Amino acid sequence: MIRVSWLPIRPAPGGGAYRTDPRWSVGWAEVGQPSCLPFFIFRLSCWSFFPKSGFHWEGFTFKWYQELFHNKVLLHAFGNSLLIGTFSTLLATALGTLGAWMLYRFRFSIHRTLEAFIFVPMIMPEILMGVSLLVLFVILNFPLSYLTVIIAHVTFTFPFVLVGMQARLQGMDPSLEEAAMDLGATPWQAFYKVILPYLMPAIASGALLAFSLSLDDYIVTVFVTGAESQTLPLKVYGMVRVGLNPQLNALSALGIVLTIILVFASERLKQPGKGD
Repeated sequence: MIRVSWLPIRPAPGGGAYRTDPRWSVGWAEVGQPSCLPFFIFRLSCWSFFPKSGFHWEGFTFKWYQELFHNKVLLHAFGNSLLIGTFSTLLATALGTLGAWMLYRFRFSIHRTLEAFIFVPMIMPEILMGVSLLVLFVILNFPLSYLTVIIAHVTFTFPFVLVGMQARLQGMDPSLEEAAMDLGATPWQAFYKVILPYLMPAIASGALLAFSLSLDDYIVTVFVTGAESQTLPLKVYGMVRVGLNPQLNALSALGIVLTIILVFASERLKQPGKGD
């Protein structure tokens, strides 16, 4: 393996030539490769502007973006992904928030058992979850449709929201709720006006995580989707199996730009206001 050396350097014993300190010698794979990832992502984005389907630069064009925006199959699949992601995110966020609050607020005999079961969808292999949900829908005689996909996505996304909410609740001062109720608030008013605003950062991060997991999922979705509820990852995989399509390069570039915008927007929202 090629190795690179970092300062400091020190003289060899006996006054010989200088050599590097072996404690600072690291493999290039540990430093060089991660630093090159933005370059590779940039190269992938540049391929979307090639006028021909290939990897040789012959000019600059927006042809593939125009064809992408006129590709009704991909647009329909993207609409399905947005629809399914939105509904599953709303349900997962609501269930995760209420579940975390109930586990924090109330103690009962099977409390630890429920907390253990929460992690099952997070650690279970996706292919097992997909097959299990498919068998369940067949037994219940549920036709594969948007509903089955939403149920499947809520199943594996809401635990991520719940775990993040639990971490936020662990740092909450219990006197907040008590102070609100001492001032005349009902338990519901204390939760709605005091606890919920405190949980908002965790709710927002959990919702973004649930939406990204739903939008990106392939393995579970392929088992529970119907003919009309095909999502974007399924369509993209079907196109890749046929051959490389420059429209997918354009789609990837747009996805990278959208991700960067969302990251900056989320960081902007985390910053406190001037009056805080």
